[in-house]
Formats: sequence, structure tokens, C-alpha cells
Amino acid sequence: MIALLRAAAPICLAMIVGMIGTLVVTSVLGKHDTVTLAAFAVVTAVLNPASAAVQGALRGLGPFVAPYRDDPGAAVPIVRDARWLSMAAGTAGALALLCVPLLASLTGVPGEVVREIGPLPYFLAVYLLVFASTGGASTILVALGRSGNVLWPTLVFGSGLGGLTVLLVPSLGITGVGIAWAVSGIVSAVVAAITLRRALGRPIGQGKPRIREIANLAKVSIPLAGTVLIKFGVLGVVTFAASTTSTRDTAAHAVLTTLTGLIMMASLSVAQASVPEVARALDTAGARRANRTAALLAITGTLVVAALLLGFGEQVLVLFSDDPAVRERALGLLPLMLLASMLDAAQAVQGTGLTALKRSASSLMYFAIGYGLLVLAAVPVARTWGITGLWVAMAVANGFLVVLQGTGFHRHSAKVSAVRAEPVA
Repeated sequence: MIALLRAAAPICLAMIVGMIGTLVVTSVLGKHDTVTLAAFAVVTAVLNPASAAVQGALRGLGPFVAPYRDDPGAAVPIVRDARWLSMAAGTAGALALLCVPLLASLTGVPGEVVREIGPLPYFLAVYLLVFASTGGASTILVALGRSGNVLWPTLVFGSGLGGLTVLLVPSLGITGVGIAWAVSGIVSAVVAAITLRRALGRPIGQGKPRIREIANLAKVSIPLAGTVLIKFGVLGVVTFAASTTSTRDTAAHAVLTTLTGLIMMASLSVAQASVPEVARALDTAGARRANRTAALLAITGTLVVAALLLGFGEQVLVLFSDDPAVRERALGLLPLMLLASMLDAAQAVQGTGLTALKRSASSLMYFAIGYGLLVLAAVPVARTWGITGLWVAMAVANGFLVVLQGTGFHRHSAKVSAVRAEPVA
């Protein structure tokens, strides 16, 4: 447990640093101009799922690299294969970003907001391609037992993004954000490449694409990216459903959603850190033990944050809203949100465990079932029971996923030796 906690701590810290950088961007743009902030929100509506999908695809590399922890140099061919796969995912995301102005016009976004977008999609497309070019360096470092090193690229990116945004936005507006994002991404990618080169102990280079091996990676990585897209898409529908209630409830839902993101960082970092432990397990008992330990740590971390929020809820909510009515509504729903988050933490660990077993396709199927039911229920529930009903629905969906993912992990971990022998199922 101590080893897993040590591995998860730098991953969680890296997530916090990255979030701080984006919060600085939002704050600076909000003070610069409302239309600029609106334009940024439109672009990030595509950037967030695109980058999350690329990141999700890269996390599928963990179980392929983990067996080489004692001989990192032998993992170089897999790292080369990963680059081909990640560049394909990054290219798709970059193309989606370049279509943002057209999509914004077609969906009725005000003309002044569309015009304000300017060259931002081009800069962010460059960033996404650069990020993809690292070939999942952070995932590979975690799989090799070097999770402490993942902090440095994120620290460079977060500090660079925040600092350059403060310097450039007053004179360049939203273009300054694009420059800051691209430059910080390039520098961060260089740091990641150097760190990965040292961890592997030999040059990586770029070999010819090995189609069969890349396909094996894709069979694990693509379903993982699909899971991320399903979650983002369904939560977007839930937010839309919340917006059909009242202005106060919509604002309260936004605050609770932000807090959920903060809470989930601990569980997601533990889940990522557990991948090499499950992947390297030699038998069923070892895989299940690693998974149980990760689940215990994730839930414990969520409970600690929950206790802090319940104890200091009013003081925390002041940071997110100046409206007493919004704070009161969010405070009343806080216990329900914390329950949904705890269940989400538990299912995330089980789903990551399936990825470690190279069974991410099963996790995708479970997500399609659980969140498919949630997307069907969101609007009717919001109209009947408001955002209270929505948070109940999310808690139920996450609880259902705990059962599905947990049962799936138990079933697939029963044949760990077969999982190790076969690349994918």
C-alpha cells in the first residue's frame, strides 16, 4: 500500500499543477473580456474531449510496458509503436480543433464570439500534435516505476501556461493564450522526451511501423479513449439537462461539477499508479490484491476530501460563487455529490484494473451500458426532480458501474496467466 501511495502522490500533484495552469487562463481571460472568455469556452469544449481521448488512448500503453520494469531498454520497440498510435490519435484531435469555427457558426454561436476565436484552434492543434508526439511518456514512466518523473513535464507546462498567459493576454488577447499553450506544450514535450530517454537508458529513435503490434496496442487504447469520450459526452448531456431547471440550480450544478473534478484527482492518480502493479501480477491473487489496495486508497482519499468539504463547505463554496442562494443550494447537495464521487472513484479503479489486464473493451461496454442509461434518463429526471434527481441518477449510474466493472475485473482476473500470454481479448 505504501508503494502504491508513493507512486500515486506525484501523479496527483501533476494533475493539480496542470489544473492550476488552466484556472489561471480562465481567470485572466475573464478579467480581460467577456467575449474572449466565451470564445475560449467554445474552443475548449472541443479541446477537452479531444485531449482527454488522446490521453486515454495513451494510458492504454501501461500494461504493455509494465513487464519491462527491470529491463527498460527492452521496451523501446513498444515505445516506438506507441508513437505511431498516439500521432494518429493526435491528428484526429487536431483536425477536430481546426473545425471549431465552422462548428460554432453552424450551432448558432454568436458571430462576435466566432470572430473572437481567431487563430486559437491552430495553436491548440499544434499543442495536441506535440503532446501526442511524446508517445505517452507519462504513462510509460509510471509503468516503469518512475512515477516521480511525471511531475516535471507537467510542472513546466502548468507554470509556462500560467506565466505566459499573464504576460501575453493583455496585449494579444486570446491569441496570447494560443501562443502560451503551444510554447508551453513544446517545452514540456522536450522535458518529457529527455526524461523518458533517461528512464529507458538508450535512444528511442523511430522505426518502421509494426502493424500487428500497433493493432494490439490499439485494441486496448482505443476502447479506453472511447470510454473517456462516453463519459465526457454523457456528463455534457447531464449539464444540459441541469440548465433546463433554474439559473440558481444550474450555477450550483456547475460548482458541484468543479468540486467533483478536484475530488477525482486523488482516485484517478491511484488508479493510474495501480496499472503496473496489476499488469505485473503473476497470479490471480496478486492481481486482485493490487486492485483491492488501489480501491481502498482511492475511496479513503475521497472520504478524506469529503470530510473536509463537509466540515468547511461554506468557506470552500465562497471561492466559487458570490451568490448566497447558489452556495446554499450547492451545500445542500454536497453529501449527494460526495456519494456519487466516492462511487465514481471505486468504479474508476475497477475500470483501470481491466485496462491493466488488457480488457479495456469490456470496460467500454460496461460504460456504454451504465452511462447509456444515464443519458436516457437525464432530461426526464431533470424535468421531474431537478438537479437533486440528476445527482441521484449519477450516483446510481456510478454504483451500477462499480458492480459491472468489479464483476468484470473479478471474472477476467481469474485467468491472469492467460491474460499475460495473449496480447488482447
